[in-house]
Amino acid sequence: MAVGRCPYPSADAAAKPPSMEPSYDIAVIGGGVNGAGIARDAAGRGLKVLLVEQGDLAGATSSASTKLIHGGLRYLEQYAFRLVREALAEREVLLRAAPHIIRPLRFVLPHRPGTRPWWMLRAGLFLYDHLGGRAILPGTRVLDLARDEAGAALRPGCDRAFEYSDCWVDDSRLVVLLARDAAARGATIRTRTSCIAARRENTGWSVALADGSSASARILVNAAGPWVGEVLGAVLQQRGRAPIRQVKGSHIVTRRLFAHDRAYIFQNTDGRVCFAIPYETDFTLIGTTDLDYRGDPAAASISSEEEQYLLDAAGAWLREPPAPEDVVWRYAGVRPLYDDGSARAQEATRDYVLDLDAPQGEAPLLSVIGGKITTFRRLAEAALAKLAPFLPGASGPWTKRTPLPGGDFPWDGAPALAAALAARHPFLDDATARRLIRAYGTDAETILEDARRPEDLGRDFGAGLTEREVDWMMRAEWARTEDDVLWRRSKLGLRLSQRQAADLADWMAGARA
Repeated sequence: MAVGRCPYPSADAAAKPPSMEPSYDIAVIGGGVNGAGIARDAAGRGLKVLLVEQGDLAGATSSASTKLIHGGLRYLEQYAFRLVREALAEREVLLRAAPHIIRPLRFVLPHRPGTRPWWMLRAGLFLYDHLGGRAILPGTRVLDLARDEAGAALRPGCDRAFEYSDCWVDDSRLVVLLARDAAARGATIRTRTSCIAARRENTGWSVALADGSSASARILVNAAGPWVGEVLGAVLQQRGRAPIRQVKGSHIVTRRLFAHDRAYIFQNTDGRVCFAIPYETDFTLIGTTDLDYRGDPAAASISSEEEQYLLDAAGAWLREPPAPEDVVWRYAGVRPLYDDGSARAQEATRDYVLDLDAPQGEAPLLSVIGGKITTFRRLAEAALAKLAPFLPGASGPWTKRTPLPGGDFPWDGAPALAAALAARHPFLDDATARRLIRAYGTDAETILEDARRPEDLGRDFGAGLTEREVDWMMRAEWARTEDDVLWRRSKLGLRLSQRQAADLADWMAGARA
């Protein structure tokens, strides 16, 4: 088998327990977008960082989002202007930092009698266009649905619509890239490593890990996502620090429901909104729900009622409504929101809360509650600002203008990059070249390296997924199982058969041995 050399810290090496207890400036519990974002920011400030994650990176909430970098148009109704402004401003910052996994997306908001008044939508979108500032994304325009192709997919009765801008993101790859960048800057990333206990000891934290190893840190950050309360209670013995509301959001993926490349945002009769988003070329992503959740976040799954709700929500607007047999994938995740006392789950704040526990003379503990994927970078900056008094040697903010791994090209440069990749490796079909650029950006060439024919990439497991690429995911991106590869590092699980997935699992088991 011919494989490319990995220029980044080996995930295999990072997974091995240290032979002696190391000391860190910051230990982060949780490998979701917030934990990985904080680890990256801290490592780039010259701090010694440890991140531990009980499962895979982005293994829970951060891979179960609606895949959007957006301001949150509906949050304007809740007067969450600061949150919306911050999120809107982040869209183009993140687009420039990761143009391979983030791209602009236009949203069509159709109108018909009985929904929010036209004037209200116009006023909201005026604010949306101007609150956060824009240099790349185009502003709102009005569509005549009788003439625009977006109207062809809709039921009669929708004569006009607004069209506005946000961005799409590959959420789980975003987390992987944050971890890679953190590791490249010196952070230690330990996946599939639970923190089973942590206690204050002198002026630091002593952290015990499930594999029998331990570490010490000056500061502990609890970014465990939907397990943040469990970590506070069972691991840290800090019960009752902050009110947490667990809210489940579910999505379905169907066959492609419309031909154009824009997304829809539909108004539901219950006052909520529902997205229908072009997904992975041949599919449509529909979401989301908001339901209060009790129980283990790892066991969260979409109910039959939620699935029907999403089918009905999209079907109420689409000329050809989706049916249960059109669903090819479904997923659910639990959001750890700050409990602000809202009567309904959909009204609970999506803003983040950073709860600092720093008794005089004792080691600080920072717990991260809430937040949304769009604001992870700002959240990380805010976390480091809160911890700054305890980190006198750290440098200042740096992430705003620094690309993520593979993202060192112009925000609109992915098509040209894919064409150049295909030209250098003529055996690649155009779809595979585009997929590789969209996943890895400029690192795609590093993965392919000197390959001149398909055989140079080793076995093809299906849909263009080769040994060379899987080897990269295992060595540079902490992938350990076929689910890590097929549903988080890629979405090729939508395309591979059960037999192909089993063959991939067997090969990975052999490669790990």
